[in-house]
Amino acid sequence: MTIRLNPHLNFKDNAREAMTFYHSILGGEITFSTFGEFGLSEDPAEQDKIMHSMITTPDGMVLMGSDTPSHIDSGGGHSGYSVTINGDEEEGLGGFFEKLSGGGTVTTPFGEAPWGAIFGMCVDRFGIDWMINCQKMGA
Repeated sequence: MTIRLNPHLNFKDNAREAMTFYHSILGGEITFSTFGEFGLSEDPAEQDKIMHSMITTPDGMVLMGSDTPSHIDSGGGHSGYSVTINGDEEEGLGGFFEKLSGGGTVTTPFGEAPWGAIFGMCVDRFGIDWMINCQKMGA
């Protein structure tokens, strides 16, 4: 059995912008489906909003996202969880960290961590918490 955890992020009216931004960093393929395409909202203002989007990278990462329809309370934020990217290539992961933190807030600079990894935390410009963890080879 293969099990994968695929984060799904909810946004308030800017899922297309956010997912396009993440795609510019992570690469791979991106797809978008709107509420209008599937007839899932009768509200004309929501026809072009994102019902489902997905980024799939050649490395096997999957990130999904959608806009929260007006009839659902979005809870006012993203606190309580983080999206984590783990790997073993410091330069590439450092690039992800730099781009994700651009326009956002660095909460832990990308650098040496007590557990022997290179690690950083940031909140991106969309309010999503990210943790980037690079295991050193041989550690």
